[in-house]
Amino acid sequence: MSEEKESSDTREHVIPGTKKKFTGEDVEGYDFRGDFDMTEMLEKYSTTGFQATHLKEAIDLVKEMRDEDAKIFLTFTSNIISSGLREVVAYLARKDYVDVMITSAGSHTEDIIKSNDNFKMGEWEADEAELRENGINRLGNIYVESDHYVWLESWLNDEFFENFFSDEKIRTPSDLAYELGAAVGEDEDLDESDSFIYHASNNNINVYCPAMIDAEIGDFMFYYRQEQDSEIGIEILDDWECLINEAIEAEKTAIISVGDGVPKHQAIMSNLFRGGTDYAVYISTGMEGDGSLSGAPPKEAVSWGKIKENTKNYTQVEAEATLVFPLLVAEAFKKYEPE
Repeated sequence: MSEEKESSDTREHVIPGTKKKFTGEDVEGYDFRGDFDMTEMLEKYSTTGFQATHLKEAIDLVKEMRDEDAKIFLTFTSNIISSGLREVVAYLARKDYVDVMITSAGSHTEDIIKSNDNFKMGEWEADEAELRENGINRLGNIYVESDHYVWLESWLNDEFFENFFSDEKIRTPSDLAYELGAAVGEDEDLDESDSFIYHASNNNINVYCPAMIDAEIGDFMFYYRQEQDSEIGIEILDDWECLINEAIEAEKTAIISVGDGVPKHQAIMSNLFRGGTDYAVYISTGMEGDGSLSGAPPKEAVSWGKIKENTKNYTQVEAEATLVFPLLVAEAFKKYEPE
């Protein structure tokens, strides 16, 4: 008898029952019976759950950005250009689908190198000391030969730096990006077809890079100043003023952040000067728990006034960018015409 009473007493804790029904959409994934349709599959992401639902939110938000003719700030870290996402970024620049780019100096470095010779697929697990001995640098499972950087320094020193600094000794990172893109296009030995920096320059898309010295191209400018012209320099405050003006002069703005770090923060910080951006989509693997900017979700930026608080005007896809960014671009840019 006591055992029956004990069983009855515990049951209400194990299966307490539902006191109030929830009226949300049914959880339902894509039905693979019949002909396959990518758009229909992504549409079903809205009720698939987890990060698939966030990706569908991101696709819808980017479509809305485009419908509203918002000025789109695309931010990305240099590993995006190291990977096969370079072609995706180049597509957006080639089609003039974004209005502002903010990135890090490694993007310039890798983009120009890839215009000359590509990187190679490698392995995550490797003998790092052996790679170093053989002059091979590892980016995850992508290998980059050190000779690529030897070539880049030679290319920059051959004529580019001298021409770039000939009339003005102090230039901005956006000046540098524009002139690099033009130089890639003019060099018959380089393939500009998938160069984001060439297409940005060709379409007058400003490329901002607040951390201009944080890659080999910065190292090579340092050597050039030490050995060739001690008067040259890079001025970042002028670019910061231009970036702020890009935000405050726009009727509506939108941010697509691929990766995190300084590029993302420059976009949302410049939009603080206008009372926040109207739309924001983050693709990030950053962890919120460490309190860093890289891990900070869009809702945190609302508290700072960097993103406006409206219903469904921001989302974050917690996923590695190579998995989801091509899907976002395919559905919200390639296959979509703004209303």
